[in-house]
Amino acid sequence: MPPMENDPFQIAPECRQDSVNLDELNASQRQAVVTTEGPVLVIAGAGSGKTRTLVYRVAYLLEQGVRPENILLLTFTRKASQEMLWRAGQLVHDTCRRVVGGTFHGIANTILRRHGHHLGFGSSFTIIDRGDAEGIVNLLKSSLGLTGRDRQFPSKRVLVNMLSGSVNKSIALEDLIYDSYAHLSEHVDDIKNLEKHYKEFKFNNGLMDYDDLLVNWKRLLAEVPEAQAEIAARYSYVMVDEYQDTNLIQADIVRLLAHGHQNVMVVGDDSQSIYSFRGADFYNIMRFPKVFPGTEVIKLEENYRSSQPILSLTNDIIRNAEEKYTKTLFTKIEGDVKPRLFVAKDEREEADFIAQKIAALRKNGTELQNIAVLFRSGFHSYKLELELNAGAVDFEKRGGLKLTETAHMKDVIAFLRLQENPYDSLSWNRILLHLEKVGPKTARKIVDTITATDDPVLALPDYPCGKPWKAGMEKLVQLLQDMRRETNPGTLYEQVLLYYQPLFEKAYRDDYPKRQKDLDELKSIITGYKDVQSFVDDTTLDPPETTSGLHAEDQKKMILSTIHSSKGLEWDAVFIIGLADGRFPHSKAQFGEQWEEERRLLYVAATRAKKYLYLTYPRRLMTPDRQFHTVAMSPFLSELRAGLYERLEQEPYSTTALFSKEPDFASDTALPAKKKREKLSVDDLRIGVRVRHPFFGEGIVSKDLQGRSVDVAFPRHGIKTLHLDYAKLSLI
Repeated sequence: MPPMENDPFQIAPECRQDSVNLDELNASQRQAVVTTEGPVLVIAGAGSGKTRTLVYRVAYLLEQGVRPENILLLTFTRKASQEMLWRAGQLVHDTCRRVVGGTFHGIANTILRRHGHHLGFGSSFTIIDRGDAEGIVNLLKSSLGLTGRDRQFPSKRVLVNMLSGSVNKSIALEDLIYDSYAHLSEHVDDIKNLEKHYKEFKFNNGLMDYDDLLVNWKRLLAEVPEAQAEIAARYSYVMVDEYQDTNLIQADIVRLLAHGHQNVMVVGDDSQSIYSFRGADFYNIMRFPKVFPGTEVIKLEENYRSSQPILSLTNDIIRNAEEKYTKTLFTKIEGDVKPRLFVAKDEREEADFIAQKIAALRKNGTELQNIAVLFRSGFHSYKLELELNAGAVDFEKRGGLKLTETAHMKDVIAFLRLQENPYDSLSWNRILLHLEKVGPKTARKIVDTITATDDPVLALPDYPCGKPWKAGMEKLVQLLQDMRRETNPGTLYEQVLLYYQPLFEKAYRDDYPKRQKDLDELKSIITGYKDVQSFVDDTTLDPPETTSGLHAEDQKKMILSTIHSSKGLEWDAVFIIGLADGRFPHSKAQFGEQWEEERRLLYVAATRAKKYLYLTYPRRLMTPDRQFHTVAMSPFLSELRAGLYERLEQEPYSTTALFSKEPDFASDTALPAKKKREKLSVDDLRIGVRVRHPFFGEGIVSKDLQGRSVDVAFPRHGIKTLHLDYAKLSLI
């Protein structure tokens, strides 16, 4: 994989002058590659080489004489498009660097900067992220008098969910509220009024959120015939990856892009449509042949990832789906290990079993990073996390903030946003609030005054300053004027950092040394950009991850992940936990589309496994009122035909024994029963004795045993008083 570049359009580097060898493809892949005219729907089963098919199709089109700038490749991550076009560049000459590839949002950004004037937008609009949107909504709540202790009005988070949900699901805001937020229906009129002001605020300040990018791209194609004709003529060959994840607006954009040529190939798998909560519409892929009459449907069914026993089970999971494109995955990969089902007494035993198997897999050669545990919801892994900590197993739980979603990163980026859009009142407000003695009301007055002028930066020095903040304002004015004379992103960032550093250390005095590494990381990122606008766009459209995931040691950890976050990934060994009725499918899922999406979610999880697949669930679960109740296996498991998995009835042994002597994975013979843990006594726990706790880690006894309680000092958690009958302490 080559280094990532900043232009969302072309990607491949210098390439070899080779012809495309279609013999390297199977028959279905070859058919998808050479069928270049008219609408094509490729149903690509999990692990069936859809990326390879797209790569070869790009290369084949170029070899057939199609101009690279006439090819548009739409994906759901920029990384995906970059990798595809780079790989295509290994097959054909370097004109592939001019192929247009990127995300829907990234391409929309570029097109709207070129053609947005048709809709009244300038080319220097600023893209705002979720945090910015919530800030604006909160500001409007206050200005519209929708806050106060006696008023139970929705929070900014819920309001943004409503506004975005209305757009992505293509339903009126009022209908969405009555359908999904009925308990807030008394506020419908006020929420609709807030929506109106939110749209006006964005337009007046040159701002667009994520949803606006798609809405305005669709508007441009649907409402401006000359723009549609020009854009559709330029992109005469359109390809879309992961089509099952598109929402209605994206499907409409694809339809409008095909105006005049109908050369559209979409690739996806209806069985992996699991993102309805984001607005993805399962029926986009099902109705594609009706939207595009004459569609050729091609199925990719040969799997290059999993063994046949795993595929047989996954085929059976999806067999009972109400609506689907029927397909049967098969493979030439050798392997005869059937998936295994373990039914535990409770969640603790389930966790013990998984920890035991992880140790056994490692002993028999499976590296830790090739093992994953998947679950329906984040809290389902809590018991397992305690067991893994007790056994000192390194793991990463997927999730967390992006680098540029943190407050200090937003601060410095605000200066760079103003460099491109001086009317960005959100950035002005953020910057001014760092001045000594300037509060929200004063900042608002300053912003309203200067953004009403022809040039807010030039108007700022004329604003009458209060004595307490005059010196700070003068420094800010000087910085902004200095920035006007510079265009290099790296130099601009250094100017901002020189000004911001003392404000940063004061604003985040409790933990600024920890945050400092993020500022340093951003410096190395921004120096790779040719212009500020590209950098600012990327921080919103494709924000970099936090530095915690960049180190080599982090790549050697096993993965705990929600199934939604695991899509597109694969591991040698996969554990799917919590497969109990009421937990998977989710208790709120009703028969119908929600139920069917839960089925597809299990299918996605199972198809992540290459060699070993384990399915587990506990017989007893604890309710919120701390009462245990007995549960049955997931209905999706009970539907499976006999013989597709092996059922393990053995009792796993304890994690303590597990990590001192690892078992043999090759055989699933009976496992020794758990030994009753001996209680520690006063003689065991003298001051200075080293102990281990499953959550707090290693610690040292700091106070002698008082009754059955002892004080233990943990390096990362401080002193904890623990009762020996409940705390699972062990001696080191």
